[in-house]
Amino acid sequence: MSKRFQGGILGVGFNPLQAPNAPTNVTASGGNTSASVSFTAPSNVGGSAITGYTVQSNPGGIGATGSASPISVTGLTNGTAYTFQVWALNTYGPSPAGGPSGSVTPSLQRGLFAGGVNSGGSPVNTIDYIDITTTGNATNFGNLTVARYNFSGGCASSSRGVFTGGYDNVNSLNTIDYVTIATTGNATTFGQLTYGGRNSAACSSDTRGVIYPCDSSSSSVLNYITIASTGNAVVFGDLSYTANAVASTAATGRGLFAGGLSGGSNTTQIAYVTIATTGNAIAFGSLTLARRGMAAASSPTRSVFAGGYTSVSVNNMDYVTTATTGNAVSFGALSVARNSPGGVSSPTRAVFGGGSLSTTDVMDFVTIATTGNAANFGSLTVARGNLASVSSSHGGLA
Repeated sequence: MSKRFQGGILGVGFNPLQAPNAPTNVTASGGNTSASVSFTAPSNVGGSAITGYTVQSNPGGIGATGSASPISVTGLTNGTAYTFQVWALNTYGPSPAGGPSGSVTPSLQRGLFAGGVNSGGSPVNTIDYIDITTTGNATNFGNLTVARYNFSGGCASSSRGVFTGGYDNVNSLNTIDYVTIATTGNATTFGQLTYGGRNSAACSSDTRGVIYPCDSSSSSVLNYITIASTGNAVVFGDLSYTANAVASTAATGRGLFAGGLSGGSNTTQIAYVTIATTGNAIAFGSLTLARRGMAAASSPTRSVFAGGYTSVSVNNMDYVTTATTGNAVSFGALSVARNSPGGVSSPTRAVFGGGSLSTTDVMDFVTIATTGNAANFGSLTVARGNLASVSSSHGGLA
């Protein structure tokens, strides 16, 4: 007669003395209605070889099986916190439970790439989207209200993406658009920056976006918006230096602005703001290489700056620990040297897409916690550079 255990059914031949030891080092990372559960196989497999593994969630008892780590658990509810246990199985039965893992909360992990300039020099209004957790080509999301480029000004909450400023080949624009990240469709007007935002940069918490309109190398004024409420931007304070083509990203309440063209020369400067508190930016440290036109992306603890332009396009990637001021450290290299790509991130992965001067549709990705060179992710729907980007999961990082 069989019996039930928490991870499944005990067979009639169950013998705990011949069953495997428990898996160890159980960890989990959240995806969109899913989680990836990793573990170390037991060194003591019991009386016969391990035939598989069973994973189960708490709450919900949602299970999955697999032959090795990691195992994907699907059918979870976004916004609900889960832990996971793992059992190893052989012909004599299941091991004791391994884990539980730390708590993870599944969420939509979507990245958007918007606007840009094509190889013919024309601005585009295309918005693409990707699922950051899985490699593959981008899919069309919709269009911006105005075709434009020269703006890395993208900020987001967990549900809304906002694109700020840009250039339409005639005018510097103070346009702010927004989209609902989970729902494909065209952008809607949000409001206006305090002045034209050619080469704008932006970072965000889940509630507030801080924007450097960046239109003039003589201006250091920062703006801010409340992401959930449409309306015009308001003055936040001053950046600690003046520059064009600055990169920006954020994590755990702190926003970083880095590099740019300052006083006719590229700069290594990094400055930071506390997003919840208006005021002037403070010096943070220096990049490993003076450059402008980088992309940036973050995990909850680390910020990565990628690509850029010195007198040529470069493939350099730097990183800093966002909560700790200090100079950047080399991370690795992009697969293609390029200027002004876009950057999106989940809590664990960064994706850098597009770029000029040789306009590309290439998307690369890195695991933010692990230094090393980028790997191919897929392709944008339109090859372009000087584009903006936002991440749904990034709203929860900052």
